[in-house]
Amino acid sequence: MSEAMAGDTPQLMQAITFDAPGGPDVLRLEEIETPRPGRGEVLLKCAYAGVNRPDCLQRAGAYPPPPGASPLLGLEAAGEVVAAGEGSPSEMIGQRVAALTPGGAYARYCAVRWDHCLSVPDDMDLKQAAALPETLFTVWHNVFERGCARDGETLLVHGGTSGIGTMAIMLARAFDLEVITTCGSEEKCEAARTVGANLAINYREADFVEAVAEHTGGKGVNIVLDMVSGDYVPRNLKCLAEDGRHVTIAALGGPKAELFMPMVMMRRLTLTGSTLRPRSDAFKAALADEIAANAWPLFTDGELAPMLDQTFPLAEAAAAHARMEAGEHIGKIVLEVGDD
Repeated sequence: MSEAMAGDTPQLMQAITFDAPGGPDVLRLEEIETPRPGRGEVLLKCAYAGVNRPDCLQRAGAYPPPPGASPLLGLEAAGEVVAAGEGSPSEMIGQRVAALTPGGAYARYCAVRWDHCLSVPDDMDLKQAAALPETLFTVWHNVFERGCARDGETLLVHGGTSGIGTMAIMLARAFDLEVITTCGSEEKCEAARTVGANLAINYREADFVEAVAEHTGGKGVNIVLDMVSGDYVPRNLKCLAEDGRHVTIAALGGPKAELFMPMVMMRRLTLTGSTLRPRSDAFKAALADEIAANAWPLFTDGELAPMLDQTFPLAEAAAAHARMEAGEHIGKIVLEVGDD
């Protein structure tokens, strides 16, 4: 197999591993063999990696990697391309990119599909770039493709200060949607307003169904981006306007929901959802192309920037997971893997 390299790549690298599922304390830093890029892949020397809820689920044994993916944690990273496998553009070597990965980002080197990378200009911070791919790909596909969002419509997104929540607010506002969000404290509500939410509801103090009805004059919202599922689904449906779309991307509140189907029929509601990680390489490449043309320039030009929470050294990945699972974070948690 032909492979183009830039300089010497070490045989061993530092990475976060774990032997058996468990709490954050099972994570440890160790030296393992550096991956080599396969056909259609490039080797990324990671500077930063984003931390996402699926990482915590995988560590806990609830979200195994798809067949063929790296068993290491990490669904997004940013850094420099240092090698190109067969069938990958050798001119990418030396370029700074942010990449969507099926796993493997909690490491100094990560093999990624070349066509799942987004170019990072020299004046863009790699830390910010690493905090974008997973949430950007997820929100673009689910709000704008599956949810068919159009300017002038209204979006309800739960968890407004999560990585997904802040991305959904920013992108929706950039494309002229009104955004209503729910948060668990007044501090988080204020942060959501800062990002661009038109209305932030403290769900611990108010019924979001009533608050949405009041804010919309009883019309409801056009789209709900749901990360909770469970008993939130029938409440979400009450928030939808006629011909509304309900898009589920996680089931943190439970996998089952009880629905009153006549309401779905009478109001012509659409219920859909998706998971990104198991989708085909070709699907993700097409999604990357669409994002590069429509959304990525908003970040590379500085019009939008991810809301960052805390940055942890790679060796402290356990502390990063503990912070995420405690629900204390506002915005994206990032791991510093190595020098820019």
